[in-house]
Amino acid sequence: MKMLIWMFALVLGMLATASPALAQDGAGGNVNGLIALAAGLGIGIAAFGVALGQGRATAAAMESIGRNPNSADRIFVPMIIGLALMEALCLYALVIAFFLQGKF
Repeated sequence: MKMLIWMFALVLGMLATASPALAQDGAGGNVNGLIALAAGLGIGIAAFGVALGQGRATAAAMESIGRNPNSADRIFVPMIIGLALMEALCLYALVIAFFLQGKF
């Protein structure tokens, strides 16, 4: 029985690899769809990461202001600059996604 399972797995593996091995080379394939998928995933991952970073930075700043209200003026400006730099990273991902969309 074990030998039959191994033979079945071997035949199934050969059938799974024979199709791509004998496929005709196309003139570019489906690269357009993959570029669009990469651009969309890039924007989504960048926006998700930036949202997490901005949330954590804001939470830490508000917690430190809550513990020491006198330090609000020294914490607020660096927090805003940090949030702007994080947002710039997301905008860079958007620009790269637009460049990728222009490739096809």
